[in-house]
Amino acid sequence: MRLKGKTAFVSGAARNIGKAIALNFAREGADVILVAREKREALDGVAAQCEKLGVKSLPILADVGDRTQVEKAVRQGLDHFGKVDVLACVAALRPHKPFWEISYEEWDRVLSVNLSSTFYLAKALAPSMMERRKPGSIIALGGLASLTGQPLRAHVIASKTGLYGLIKALAIELGPFNVRANLIAVGHIDTERANPEWYPEGGGVPYMGDKGVGSDGSALGGDGTTPLRRLGSPQDVADVATFLASEESSFVTGDRIICAGGRYM
Repeated sequence: MRLKGKTAFVSGAARNIGKAIALNFAREGADVILVAREKREALDGVAAQCEKLGVKSLPILADVGDRTQVEKAVRQGLDHFGKVDVLACVAALRPHKPFWEISYEEWDRVLSVNLSSTFYLAKALAPSMMERRKPGSIIALGGLASLTGQPLRAHVIASKTGLYGLIKALAIELGPFNVRANLIAVGHIDTERANPEWYPEGGGVPYMGDKGVGSDGSALGGDGTTPLRRLGSPQDVADVATFLASEESSFVTGDRIICAGGRYM
C-alpha cells in the first residue's frame, strides 16, 4: 500500500473525480478527510466505501470557497487525525458563459472555489505540515483549457491558470520542509454533470458518457480529438493523483501532469 499510515484531505469528494481520488487513496491505505459543499448523503456514502477498504474517514460539509469554513474543516480534520500528509484540491466550478455576460458575482464565486480555495486550504494546513517535516504532497486539479484557451469560460480559465502559478509558488516555499506541490491538468473526463446548463455544447445532457465520443474520437462538443480515441475516466485522474501523493513521485514538485489522452498535442 503506497499511502499506508498517511492521512489525506480531499475537497470535492462527494462525486466524480474527487470521489475516485478519495477511494484510490483509501485503497492505498490512507485515512481520508472528505469535504463537499453539499450532498451529505453522497458524501457519507463515499466515507462508508472508504471505510470498507479498511481505513478511517471523516466526512465534512464545507464550502471551500469560504475561508472561515475552510479553517473550521481543517481544524476538525487535524483534531480528529492529528495530521494531514496529502491535500487534494478537487472542488471546482465550471460554468460556461460568454465573457460579456459573466457577472461580477459569478467571477468572484468561480475564482473563490477554483483558485482561492487551494490558497485557503494550503495556508491552513501548511504550518502543521512544515512543522512535521515529513513527506507531504499538495495536489491541485487544473484544466487543459488553461493551456489552450477556450470560449465561454474566461473566469474558469483565469482561475485554473492562476492555480498553476500558486502551485509553483507553494513548491518553492514548502520544498525545504519536505512538502511537494503539483497540478494535474485534465482534459475531457467522463463525469456526471450536476449542472447540465453549464455545458451547452452537450445539449444539456447530464452525463457525457461514451456517446460523447464520435467515430473519429472527437470529444463531446466537437472541439478536439484524443489519440486514445476515448474520454478520460475519473479513475484515470485518480491514478495520477495517487502517484503524486505517494513517494513514487518524491522528486517531482512544482510540476504539471497533463491527463488528457494526448489531446494537448
